[in-house]
Order: sequence, then structure tokens, then C-alpha cells
Amino acid sequence: MPAKPLTSYQTTISIDWVDYNGHLRDAFYLLIFSHATDALMDALGLDEAGRARTGHTLYTLECHLNFLAEVKASELVEVRTQLLAHDAKRLHIHHALYRPGEDASLAESEQMLMNIDSALGRAALFDEQVAGSVARLAREHQALAQPTCVGRVIGLRR
Repeated sequence: MPAKPLTSYQTTISIDWVDYNGHLRDAFYLLIFSHATDALMDALGLDEAGRARTGHTLYTLECHLNFLAEVKASELVEVRTQLLAHDAKRLHIHHALYRPGEDASLAESEQMLMNIDSALGRAALFDEQVAGSVARLAREHQALAQPTCVGRVIGLRR
């Protein structure tokens, strides 16, 4: 079976999330991607039980959002998540928003996440079980192509 990103989250766009232009308000793209990060945490063993067992959680250190197509109220969307790279404390991930069954992304988010010891409030090595889950996901995703929006820099040309 060919490698594919993890379908991490699915939702229907609420009418309350739509702006005066008739499409998904900027802030709600990040909300959707945040829920996808929660689902990734669950998949890696940092669900509620895992956080209680390890005392660890993930913090987002950096996030880049690319808005690629309009999303309207009542549309069903899904997030596909790819682990791009990792080390003993960090995850470099990519979330992409799609209509189920379609190949063109609606929005993309590149993120750097840090494993945090909640009691100390600082970075910590991944717990052994979580590190194993991260390594397995990395092996599954190693053959995936790097998404187009990864590594972009924002700025105006001079």
C-alpha cells in the first residue's frame, strides 16, 4: 500500500465560521488545524491518558498558513497530516485541508511542535512510547513528497 498522510480530522463548516465575504473566516482555518494537531497527539500516545501518564504535551512553536481556495458554510472538509521531520523533542508537521475525495488542497499549514514537560513548563525528550509512535509515523511518511507550501518565506521583493 502506498504511503499517505494521516487523515487526522474531519468537520462540517459551521455558518458561524463564515465571514462577510461568504467563506471560512481566517481564524477558523487555524482552529481546524489545531483540532488536527490534537488528533495527531492522540495518534502518537499524547491523548488525555498519555498526557496524564507522561506529564507531557505539545506546544506549537511556529505556524505558517497558506489560504489556497475558498471554503463555504456547510462544506465537509478533512485534514491530512504529514510528519515531515522530528528529533527527540520536536515535530515538523504539515496539515492540508481538503474536501473528502479531492486532491486539491484548500489550505495548508506548516508547523513546528515542541514536547513540553507540563510540570516544569519546558522542553523535554519524548517519552519512550511516544518516541516509538513518532518513529513509526516517520517511517510511514518518509516516502511522501514534500508539500509545495513547505518552507515558504513571507515578504515583499525589493
